[in-house]
Amino acid sequence: MASAPANNLSVIAMPNGPGAAAVLAAGIGCFTMGALSVLADKLPALARVLNIYRPTGPLSGVSTAAILVWVAAWALLHYCWRKRNVKLGPINGIAFLLLACGMLLTFPPIGDLF
Repeated sequence: MASAPANNLSVIAMPNGPGAAAVLAAGIGCFTMGALSVLADKLPALARVLNIYRPTGPLSGVSTAAILVWVAAWALLHYCWRKRNVKLGPINGIAFLLLACGMLLTFPPIGDLF
């Protein structure tokens, strides 16, 4: 006699696109933070626009704009990839590169090079 399966649970494969969208959006948001930090230091007009809360200066607008870009990127990528499986290797690599560049740009010695 053939043995019956131990259980009747079926595995439902979920697409990895929403997770990949979150990872890539985080990298985009981090890079935006670094890029806007450098630009606000170099462009006084942009620094004035980004000065939302006077005691913190342009950093208040830089962080607010970076959060808005992060949320917008996440929403857009999630919408585009919500039912898809994407290659996680390249997505993670790009996200890590954006994260590293964004972090480096927030350090004054690196930002002062531009």
